Amino acid sequence: MSSNSAQIVQQIHQDFKDLIEYVTGEASQSRTAYEVELTLFRQLLALGAQLLSLFFVQRASVRPSEPVHAPDGRRLTYQEKRPTTYLSVFGKIRFRRHYFHAPGKKGICPLDAELSLPPRCYSDLLRDWAEYCATDESYDESNRVLKRILGLSLSKQALETSVQEDAVDVEVFYEQKAAPPSETEGSILVIQADGKGVPMVRDESSNQPARRGKGQKRTKKKESVVTAIYNIAPYLRTPQQVVDALLRNLERSKKSDQASTQPRRPAPVGKEVRATMKGKDFAFGRLSRRVDQREGDHVEHRVALTDGAAALQDRILAAFSRFKLILDIIHASEYLWDVANALLGETHPDRTAWVKKQLLCILSGKTETVIQTLESLIQDPATSSAQRKVLNTTIGYYRRNLPYMRYDCYLAQGWPIGTGVVEGACGHLVKDRMEQSGMRWTKSGAQAILELRAVRINDDWDAYQHFRRQCQHLRLYGSNSSIPAAAETTVLKRAA
Repeated sequence: MSSNSAQIVQQIHQDFKDLIEYVTGEASQSRTAYEVELTLFRQLLALGAQLLSLFFVQRASVRPSEPVHAPDGRRLTYQEKRPTTYLSVFGKIRFRRHYFHAPGKKGICPLDAELSLPPRCYSDLLRDWAEYCATDESYDESNRVLKRILGLSLSKQALETSVQEDAVDVEVFYEQKAAPPSETEGSILVIQADGKGVPMVRDESSNQPARRGKGQKRTKKKESVVTAIYNIAPYLRTPQQVVDALLRNLERSKKSDQASTQPRRPAPVGKEVRATMKGKDFAFGRLSRRVDQREGDHVEHRVALTDGAAALQDRILAAFSRFKLILDIIHASEYLWDVANALLGETHPDRTAWVKKQLLCILSGKTETVIQTLESLIQDPATSSAQRKVLNTTIGYYRRNLPYMRYDCYLAQGWPIGTGVVEGACGHLVKDRMEQSGMRWTKSGAQAILELRAVRINDDWDAYQHFRRQCQHLRLYGSNSSIPAAAETTVLKRAA
């Protein structure tokens, strides 16, 4: 044991004895639980810093056996011990390690590779914890949390930089991630897609008007394309059951009776949500590769759900020809509510009954009948021009989406007919983080947060952080046999 190590060990023993005295001594009789708990936590952080420092000093005391070679094979000669700084969850630690060098070449410290040290001073664990916070709260709030709990002060820029650096391997992670075991999955493979705006940083020109004109918005948004994929078992229900569920007007007795006779709604298996600022083509290319990974003999039906946006539907039809495209029933029903509000008003007692009747027709495969009903209302002389506008909008929407509104067939096969998964992702994955008060984003900054937030929401955080550290080691120090070969090839290409 080196003299430095011996001094650290001696100090650790003394500090631990002091902690024992703190909780058992006479003075402890007058301390509150809060006071003791907080003091212990702070002192244990300091003790952790000493122990981690001891670990580094011990490892650095051993001089690497020679010869030591540079990555290009050139032999390096020993120079000296050089200092480095490591900012851990316990605080800042400095230690010196052996350095080898050759004229005209960048020197190396072999211990850095042995310890798999990160490229900058921030430890992988500290970055892990800080970025986990940052995927949910603002950078400033995340730093305040670290300051309060660990007593550490990170700059906002340092945390933003870490997020962007550590998000680069998300694509490779999902490309190599194995699909769930087929025996755990249902027979329906489902994909969903939607878009959600992200407020972007605006370029403020010198000739900006003092006051915005009518229709001008303070914030410019760019669409993030949100996708979802999962497997699910069939869930048979009747049009009437769906109507009742959508309108939430079943009596308690009927709900009780149904609970005893209806099977429990199956849960999605292997649900993955993603969001990207790189456009629809990129989003659907990525989704297509994930679909290929999820295919198998267990998949009997393939369903794609959207809100009726033509741009999304066109791309799904082109990229996923084997999937049955379905119009989200919630969006279809919202057009009925628009008509009911225009014709009857939002407080009319017959409004819900009118919507329920038309919705039951749609779910029973009789959308043409509903369209004819709406067309007859247009011909009614009592219908105003404003009402006709709403009617025409709804008729046009239904006519364009008729091929994707065969709900009677979908329900008979137990297929999902709602985009709840991707709608939830638009809110939880994108809006809840990207549209917090006053937030404005650059494209790269938004993309990095969306990547890591998806990893967190998909419950892949620990697996991804382990994979990311392996990729980081590969880029910094060379081959890592624990990374899948395909992933290693991709990482090496990026590093080059």
